[in-house]
Amino acid sequence: MQYPLTEKIGEPELFVGRHKEFRQINKWLGNIPKRLSKSRAILARRKSGKTAFVQRIFNQLWTFNGMVIPFYFDIKETKVWYPTFAIDYYRTFVSQYLSFIQRDERLAGKLLSLDQIRAYGVAHSLEILVDDVDSLKTDKERGEYDLVWKTAYSAPHRFAEQFNRRFLVILDEFQNITRFVYRDEKCEGKPDETLAGSFHYHSESKIAPMLVTGSYAGWLLSVIHQYLEAGRLKPTYFSPYLTNEEGLQVVYKYAEFYQEAITNETAVQINELCMADPFFISCVIQSDYEGKKLSTTEGVINTVNYEISDRRAEMFLNWGEYLEKTLQRINGEQQSKQMLLHLNKYADRYWTPQQLKDKLHLDLSVVEIQRILVILSEVDVIDKGTSDIQFRGLQDGTLNLVLRHRFEEEIEGFAPNFPQEFSDKIQELKAKNRSLQGKLNHYAGIVGEHLLATAFRSKKRFALSEFFQNVTDNTRLNIINVRERIKMNVASSVTSFQRDDGKEMEIDIVASSKCGREILVEVKKTQEKTSLNIVEDFQEKVEVYRKSFPEKIILSACLSLGGFRTDAAQFCETHGIATATEIKHYL
Repeated sequence: MQYPLTEKIGEPELFVGRHKEFRQINKWLGNIPKRLSKSRAILARRKSGKTAFVQRIFNQLWTFNGMVIPFYFDIKETKVWYPTFAIDYYRTFVSQYLSFIQRDERLAGKLLSLDQIRAYGVAHSLEILVDDVDSLKTDKERGEYDLVWKTAYSAPHRFAEQFNRRFLVILDEFQNITRFVYRDEKCEGKPDETLAGSFHYHSESKIAPMLVTGSYAGWLLSVIHQYLEAGRLKPTYFSPYLTNEEGLQVVYKYAEFYQEAITNETAVQINELCMADPFFISCVIQSDYEGKKLSTTEGVINTVNYEISDRRAEMFLNWGEYLEKTLQRINGEQQSKQMLLHLNKYADRYWTPQQLKDKLHLDLSVVEIQRILVILSEVDVIDKGTSDIQFRGLQDGTLNLVLRHRFEEEIEGFAPNFPQEFSDKIQELKAKNRSLQGKLNHYAGIVGEHLLATAFRSKKRFALSEFFQNVTDNTRLNIINVRERIKMNVASSVTSFQRDDGKEMEIDIVASSKCGREILVEVKKTQEKTSLNIVEDFQEKVEVYRKSFPEKIILSACLSLGGFRTDAAQFCETHGIATATEIKHYL
């Protein structure tokens, strides 16, 4: 995997999960070369991971080097003059296009000047580049800014036609095009709200379909309906939450990268209290809370509470900014806050303006309540139902916590006791599973290799018998490197990727000790007992590895969460393969 586009998430390995979303989007991407894919809009609230998702799509398509050429453009919340925006759009497109066809990663992050683009066009006999640059410069000098913009936004479609290729046009935060692009050079007055309409025709392109995102679903849908016509971009709703299993992987990843001590037990607790919200998890792991100790239940509770309630915390600051913009739209009215809090606390049903008036005893007309509810739905802090008078909360656990902290004492006269609520939730979790071990075993069946590898990294100094039984070499190890999913090529007898003439083997975990010992581990996560042929295959891998690295002392082990059949257990004992049926050690 290559990363020509620098991803906002930072270290690429921090991107975890989204398997369901990738299955859906990959099917759509696979149909682009066949002209079967309709433009899409990804709708999600802020800090939901959609930018990381579309940037990963760009890098995957770039790496794959197939028929689809990706173009990514972020429409920022920054005022910009119309022709400057147009030229920036065009330069970004061409720079990424040339990066793709030349297989030069550097060009994806380097914005070529118009002169450089023209020079490339001359040197490679690409008239389209020469003509475009000449048109952009001439039209800008003449003040023909509409023509400058037309040359820019039509470029992906025109290039697709001329070179018989397919493009994917990724426009991040598309709704911003209606608020931050100005006709006035000093960016004074009103922005050009109609600019989204430029894509009216191209949004139906099957050779250069669009994938747009928006952090304000109501706003983005309004832009699409007003300027692109309903149905031109298929809405795709993107949850801010991962599955529980994916969320747990995020906890381990962030703890590993930021070197925060956790235990398997507190990892589950962090995931539960953060509701598998990757942004929430990252805030907790990186929290500046002075008393942060994520290896204890109390430390987890206090750190999560800090991120929700302290004005200096990253979580609070991000959501505070979001809510401030919302309150500005509704003038911060007390009764508006009351409605917002109530709807998100009772998000399991729809409410009409009349029902809210009666329930909350609001001193407002039904018409005024309706007006406020429409505004709240447009800024995506509540949902609008199928009829014009139905509204409900977002069913967003993270937002609910923030709203309660912000408004509950002001509206209802008492502040929420989050530490107690979090403690009760953990106790409920323990009671539900008799102990957390039940949940840990479940997760181990999904991410067992990573759990064990992380335990190796964290414990660092140990004898293998602390994790496995029937150990033949009980030397105390000093782990200096742990790798997961190591691929081997039998024909070449070296660790490498698969060759055309070689059978590929994979070792789940390879842990290196400073003393020259290497631990090779096979992990079987199913509840079925491990059979003889599985451990025989593992032994073959061990022998190939031993021959490849004769200077190493090899220790082999097999973790089987479902146990071992009798013949498999006997084989392991005979061949010196240590065994285990659970991951005993917390981190």
